[in-house]
Amino acid sequence: MVHKKAGALAVMAALLMSTSAMAQDKRVVTWNADYDPIPLAAAEALIADFETANPEIDVQLTNFDHEAYKNAIRNFLTADAPDLANWYAANRMRPFVEAGLFADISDVWANNGLMESLSASVPSSTIDGKQYAIPYTYYQWGIYYNRDAYKAAGVEAPGAEGVTWDQFLANCEKFKAAGIDCVTTGSSALWPVAGIFDYISLRTNGYQFHSDLAAGKVSWTSPEARAVFDNFGKLQPFVTENHAAIDWQDAAALFVQGKAANYVMGNFAVGVFKEGGMTNDNLGFMVFPEITAGVARAEEAPTDTIHLTSGAKNPDDAKTFLAYMASPEAQSKWNTAVGQLPTNKNATVPADDPFLTAGFKALSTSTGGIAQFWDRDADAEYAKAGMEGFQRFLVQPEALEEILAQLEATRTRLFPQ
Repeated sequence: MVHKKAGALAVMAALLMSTSAMAQDKRVVTWNADYDPIPLAAAEALIADFETANPEIDVQLTNFDHEAYKNAIRNFLTADAPDLANWYAANRMRPFVEAGLFADISDVWANNGLMESLSASVPSSTIDGKQYAIPYTYYQWGIYYNRDAYKAAGVEAPGAEGVTWDQFLANCEKFKAAGIDCVTTGSSALWPVAGIFDYISLRTNGYQFHSDLAAGKVSWTSPEARAVFDNFGKLQPFVTENHAAIDWQDAAALFVQGKAANYVMGNFAVGVFKEGGMTNDNLGFMVFPEITAGVARAEEAPTDTIHLTSGAKNPDDAKTFLAYMASPEAQSKWNTAVGQLPTNKNATVPADDPFLTAGFKALSTSTGGIAQFWDRDADAEYAKAGMEGFQRFLVQPEALEEILAQLEATRTRLFPQ
């Protein structure tokens, strides 16, 4: 049985007190979430399937709008916790783990073989060697490319394995000579440029360094951080020059028109590209190139998660539901409905969508970890400072020392050493 609502926490108590007579003989699992209509319908369908297979359990879903949920979560986790709560992976869940509000569910992972089936998401679900999340959906980032722009510049389109970093930069020279931006982005809202920085960081030093950088554990003036900006600087001359004055949709228009050859972006942009007239024939996708040989390939894939709360009243049945949400069957159904990707590598994606198929392969075969995007991996104030620095560097690479000094000052203020 599904109970749902949107809105403030004050209404929730009354709703949860009014269970139907039919559910009174069942064991109840309460679940708080913040779904839009399409994923909410997908969640309801999964609950119905689960309750059919487990008729003794009644899953009661309480649905908030996004802003109400962000404002309410800490309150309901401390005052009247549900059994399950939606949130996000990696550093976004860390404050709730460290506050003792999310429970250790390592046993769910161990008992259901999830270290293997969810292998790409192990790092982002783990804190201090214990698992605290069930990741059930994400979407890939990577490089989308315009085959027509490649053809116009006389550049061979990437194959299934993409290109090397040296090849990518050499191609950028050819695009520049042809009057085509090698890479486009629109950074007026800051976040798009973080996608480029994140990949260069992940490919230069790997997942753990990047995660530590976002968590304020690494100095911006360290040799490793400088190496990231060194590689960032190699790409800088080939990025759309006025990116700081345009948004990501403006950059998408340049990409669609063939004025830019490559776009580092998330899969949600494919619909925008196609609305602009692109098709599967001239739109391609590749993973970001390897930079440092031997660094395990990590990917950028913001991940949504479900957590067992420390105040759960029915943790045993809640764990049964978590195991179900981790299953390939449940994840295949939910993600097909919402057009995203399952985290279980044994799940399936629609075979007729080449970009979901490519993204699923890229994420499922990632051995280096799954990053959550800079403004999820870093605290809000730190994330904003970082993105301002990334944007400024792409505009003024000669200001690197000042940028690093400002970022380091922010780090030491927010994370006293």
